[in-house]
Amino acid sequence: MQRAASKAHELDDEVADHRDPDHEIDPLFVNRWSPYAMTGEALDEKEFLPLFEAARWAPSAYNNQHWRFIYAAREDDEWETFVDLLADGNRSWATDAAVLAVIVSKTTFDHNGEPAPTHSFDTGAAWQNLALEGARRGLAVHGMAGFDYERAAEELDVPTEFAVEAMVAIGERAPPETLSDDLRERERPSDRKPLAEVLHRGGFRE
Repeated sequence: MQRAASKAHELDDEVADHRDPDHEIDPLFVNRWSPYAMTGEALDEKEFLPLFEAARWAPSAYNNQHWRFIYAAREDDEWETFVDLLADGNRSWATDAAVLAVIVSKTTFDHNGEPAPTHSFDTGAAWQNLALEGARRGLAVHGMAGFDYERAAEELDVPTEFAVEAMVAIGERAPPETLSDDLRERERPSDRKPLAEVLHRGGFRE
């Protein structure tokens, strides 16, 4: 399917209706959100591998690159294994994704085997790169905590020095009308807390 990448320096119309940044930033950051509706169509590798390529270039402590992505495309034999990891609420829509991925992070440093305090922080940066590249390409990219973490580690043979962090659904966007009534009401960009509520100068202030 032919899709247009987000226009540089413009908010998408559906985003502009719900989001208004406090300060001028590149619209790429504001245009990223987490749609539910996906078509159920497969994606060619050339359409989704660039998202993981973007993730590859995230910053990391000691250049350890803690992140790993374990994925299945819907045509793969392992697809149902990934689907079965999902909680019921996510399974109701994420089965229409083209790709399901489990994100894990290495909890130790490669160079000395010591615990890496920022492994989740760094892996989150990689996920953000993935999500932004997906948004730029007009794909639906939706991160999830609603899945079985223990089964994911076991069934995907995750080594013990890696922590399971999240799952991600990637796919072609579909109209909101394809969703159930409750999800259709939530199919819009969410707003954010004001900057003044999350930014504290000199010390934490409620």
